[in-house]
Amino acid sequence: MARIYQAASLGEADFRVALVANRGEADLLVHRVSSWGLAHGDSLWFITRDRQAATSSICMVGRGMAQLQVYFVDTHGEAGWVRAYRLKGRLG
Repeated sequence: MARIYQAASLGEADFRVALVANRGEADLLVHRVSSWGLAHGDSLWFITRDRQAATSSICMVGRGMAQLQVYFVDTHGEAGWVRAYRLKGRLG
């Protein structure tokens, strides 16, 4: 399950993530869920304020520095990897 902590600095983060404005540019389509229990896999994220409770920490960066490009979607059904990617299975 993907419990994500948004780190304030690169040194605290496991992954560097860029938010993209166009879903066609994304590596991963993410749906933000409202509770821990709904977080699942790499694409259904529960954002936590507790670093110790997180499965992964991210730092938002520009596209040039990003390891992963993310686009937020409105439904569970849309969420998922757009293409095969080396980070698949590592966020959750």
